[in-house]
Amino acid sequence: MKKPSIEAKKISLVLGSGGARGLAHIGIIRWLKEHHYQIQSISGSSIGALIGGLYATGKLDDFERWLSQLSKSDLLALFDIAWDRKGLIKGDKLQAVLKDLIGTPKIEELPIPFTAVATDINNEKEVWLQSGDLLEAMRASYSLPMIFTPVQYKGLTLIDGGVLNPVPIAPSFGQDSDITIAVNLGAKPKPSVSIAPSQNKESNHWLTDVNEWIPNLKTFFSSEKQALNQPFDWDVYDISNKAFDSMQSSIARQQLAVYPPDILIEIPRNACGMLEFTLIEKMVKLGYDTAQQTLGSQQHSD
Repeated sequence: MKKPSIEAKKISLVLGSGGARGLAHIGIIRWLKEHHYQIQSISGSSIGALIGGLYATGKLDDFERWLSQLSKSDLLALFDIAWDRKGLIKGDKLQAVLKDLIGTPKIEELPIPFTAVATDINNEKEVWLQSGDLLEAMRASYSLPMIFTPVQYKGLTLIDGGVLNPVPIAPSFGQDSDITIAVNLGAKPKPSVSIAPSQNKESNHWLTDVNEWIPNLKTFFSSEKQALNQPFDWDVYDISNKAFDSMQSSIARQQLAVYPPDILIEIPRNACGMLEFTLIEKMVKLGYDTAQQTLGSQQHSD
């Protein structure tokens, strides 16, 4: 990565995928704004597309306040179960909340260029959503396999952008900016940043809480197990999430080697679980502090 000048303030911001760890994006954006960086464009995968889209509409602070007020039960209430095998959650309730928050903007009407990256699962290609309905683009980008149902878009079946490109740097090429800053949410684990291990342990069993919230959910998703007279084990979802994390981290390393940004901000993947959205305050602080450690030190060294 080339060393940026202290005068370089116009940036292309790349926000990576990683579930609830993406709440750190909020703290990073806050640090950038406080230090007078001008965000000229945003590209994001999954949670990165969601946070980036909210920032582009000017509603990121409102979203943070809304999320900060939610209890664990409130979050569970947003889980509108999809009674089929395509995914656990339809996402309509969350989309309704976002619509109330930002309306129905078109991507091309946003004040800065914005790209939401999704994955065309049938053709095994990444898709750049740079025009059309912002809500639909964000929803497609964060369609985490086994959790959210896929999105049908112009004849394509789209899922989470992090499946193929967890740190989408290429869409930033050609933008009118001085430097590119990318945020990788799948960096190597660091014991020193692991947030509230006891809370992590409790939150890892979020699917058990879902089962208590919606009767017979476990029965529905365990028909094959029941046919074999075997108890259903929710750990299959924990294993799936960990496998997805490992896959994203590996792909991110490859992407970053091919397309190195000018500055890379790294959030360790053990900072919190993919669905621990109740840790918003601590994750925002982690993002802010990590931006200070990364960018502040670089500026002082110039």
